[in-house]
This record gives sequence, structure tokens and C-alpha cells, in this order.
Amino acid sequence: MLPKEPRTIATPCGEYAGEDLPDASSVCAVSIMRAGDALLEVVRTVWPAVSVGKILIQRDEETARPDLYYVKLPPRIEQKWVLLLDPMLATGGSALLAIEKLMAQGVRAERIIFLNVLTCPEGIRVVKEAHHEVKIVTCAIDDGLDERKYIIPGLGDFGDRYFGTEAA
Repeated sequence: MLPKEPRTIATPCGEYAGEDLPDASSVCAVSIMRAGDALLEVVRTVWPAVSVGKILIQRDEETARPDLYYVKLPPRIEQKWVLLLDPMLATGGSALLAIEKLMAQGVRAERIIFLNVLTCPEGIRVVKEAHHEVKIVTCAIDDGLDERKYIIPGLGDFGDRYFGTEAA
């Protein structure tokens, strides 16, 4: 994934051969708003010096297609490793649109690491067929998509659940 440097650390019980992460100046976390902001909070807690970009993409609920509203990326992003953040990878539409915007700014696909919490086989396939060099890191792969293009069993709308805006 990210380039690492070997490092040996002396502990009270002996030496430990570990790895150092790259300098924060060589990494950018890009949140696909709004749900991606939940992951961004965690990244910034662990690695506060990482630069941040934002891409606002909203899925049209009738067509399940992504609509782009906003892009703000840091300068020289083409020189950085990009952690692309979105908790769910369903149809792959939003992910592809975000990847295309990053690549239009000069970011190479092999320097994009897409981090999510939950995905499905369809989403993985769509992203990998379009950009096989993009790395996908997920916590779980659910069964698939239903007729409305929601992950099943899934967990509903992550952004609404996380930010407390789901309908009663």
C-alpha cells in the first residue's frame, strides 16, 4: 500500500523490527462527502498533518447514478499518495467519478488507496475493471446489491446513520 521504511525499535523486552509510514506531506486524504467525512475524522486523529481534499458526489436515488457538485484538492496532489475515503462501495459509480477527478489532476491510479467499511462484489468489480491499479481496502464484503442498488444485507445509508439524519 503506502511506501514504508524499515525501522528497528528497542523495547524493554528486546528489539522490534517494524516500519515507518511515509512523511505526512506525501499523503492526502480525500473524503467523498458527506459519509467519507466519518473516515476522515479518524484519519486526521491518527495522522493530523495529512493534507485534505473534498469531493461532493451525491447519488441520484432514482437512477443510482452519481452527480458531482464540488471538488477541492490540495496543491501538488499529483505528487502524493491519496487515501480516498467513502464508507461504502456499492455500484462503484461515486468511486469511479472520484477516481476520474483525481486522475484528471495528475494522480496516478496506483497511488490511490480506496478505503471503505463495507462493499459488495459488484462495486469491487466495477472499480477494478476500470482501474485495476487502484487498491481497495475494506472491512467487509456483503452479498451484493438489491434492485434499488443498495448493499444487502448492508447497513442502510451510512451518512444518515452516522450524522443522525435518517428519517424516523
